[in-house]
Amino acid sequence: MLQGKKIVLGVTGGVAIFKSVQLVSNLRKQGAEVRVVMTDHAQEFITPLMFAEISGNKVATSMWDKNQEFHVEHIALANWADCYLIAPATANIIAKMANGIADDLLSTTLLAATCPVIVCPAMNTNMYENAATQANLATLASRGVTIMEPNAGFLACGVNGKGRMPEPIEIQNFLDEFFAKREGDMRGLKVLVTAAGTREPIDPVRFVGNRSSGKMGYAVAEMAASRGADVILVSGPSALKPPANVKVINVETTCEMLEACLAAYDEVDIVIKAAAVADYRPRDVADQKIKKKNDDAMTVVMDKNPDILKTLGGKKTHQVLVGFAAETQNLLDNAREKVVKKNLDMIVANDVTMQNAGFNADTNIVKLLYASGDVKSLDCMPKIEVAKVILDEALKIRANRE
Repeated sequence: MLQGKKIVLGVTGGVAIFKSVQLVSNLRKQGAEVRVVMTDHAQEFITPLMFAEISGNKVATSMWDKNQEFHVEHIALANWADCYLIAPATANIIAKMANGIADDLLSTTLLAATCPVIVCPAMNTNMYENAATQANLATLASRGVTIMEPNAGFLACGVNGKGRMPEPIEIQNFLDEFFAKREGDMRGLKVLVTAAGTREPIDPVRFVGNRSSGKMGYAVAEMAASRGADVILVSGPSALKPPANVKVINVETTCEMLEACLAAYDEVDIVIKAAAVADYRPRDVADQKIKKKNDDAMTVVMDKNPDILKTLGGKKTHQVLVGFAAETQNLLDNAREKVVKKNLDMIVANDVTMQNAGFNADTNIVKLLYASGDVKSLDCMPKIEVAKVILDEALKIRANRE
């Protein structure tokens, strides 16, 4: 969502200013254009040259600069921006904003800004918690300014408490979500995604599971969030880093995954069940590690797990329900049977024996089968691109119902 966005970054005189340098770099890598406005106090920490080199644009520092880039610069910058971000935002600039004070370039530009404004407070804990600062933040929030809560931790002044400026990647993710919720084609929708495999315990150290890494489901969750959806990701054990701006519910077993899905099911609009769950679980789970015996074999009696997708299909009201079929043979026949038996709107079928497809791969080769009987084949592509197509198709199905 940051591609092509025009962001004015207001930088004030706080120790956290060093994070703003990395933030500018991050935003540019995401395709945003950044123009920096610095206060006099900010220039005591870092020179304008640093931000000019990183942003690729001249830095605005004074109302009285005879070599201003724009005519009536404070108005031009305010009109140019898609978003005005203040990071770090000291108690001083927050107080100025709350009281309409315009005594330097930054505060004057902010007063002229009609675009969304985001403030990232960064200061000593006592200053942040002071009643005056809290009242000023409340005033800004009441006027539509977005406040990104500071982190808690060790501060430069030696205090351990709330007031740390969030890390650059956190601010970047916050901006991503901010624009996605305003502009994404899935804004206002709630999406439930399941991912990875489940594990059914045999004893405290052993389990029955499968080879799923969770890459496909995590890609779907990431793509849905980037398009503005409120995303719940119910994940089995996975080594993957959870996507930004997604609510993650971690589970171990198939029954736990079913319980988490049912808890959210009534409130969601689209369900993408990409998890590869264990279909069976050991009937008896040992309390202690099972020791090796002289016998050549060990028998584990398995009971059938509940079918999550079929259960959801039986309770479907308004939801678009999409399943996955990971097969090793008879791909289309098995997938068609699941569409009918489980009351699905669409199923994503793939042969996991194919090269560059299936478990642990970064790419996938899938066929989309619809309740109508139609089939759409996709070429080999990165899983994030497969995720985009899946969500596009889910939106079409939803639109055709309305």
